[in-house]
Amino acid sequence: MDMLIQLSPIILMFVIFYFLLIRPQQKRQKQVRQMQSDLKKGDNVVTIGGFHGSIHQIDENIIVVESGDGTKLTFDRSAIREVKTTS
Repeated sequence: MDMLIQLSPIILMFVIFYFLLIRPQQKRQKQVRQMQSDLKKGDNVVTIGGFHGSIHQIDENIIVVESGDGTKLTFDRSAIREVKTTS
């Protein structure tokens, strides 16, 4: 019983660490994967590098993003950071 009492602060710290750091990060990663899988032609996106444009063409792992002046650049699907909503 004494061993359990001595280990309880360490166990409690692990539980707090899990719920404050690990679990929210896993949820965020799941949301990013879902967003990247839901991409479609015409979506306005921002890449990890900060490039803004709209999706011109989309394949399984490759996305062609067109900027405002008509320039087309090819990116991996995982390079898309967010989908911008027009308001």
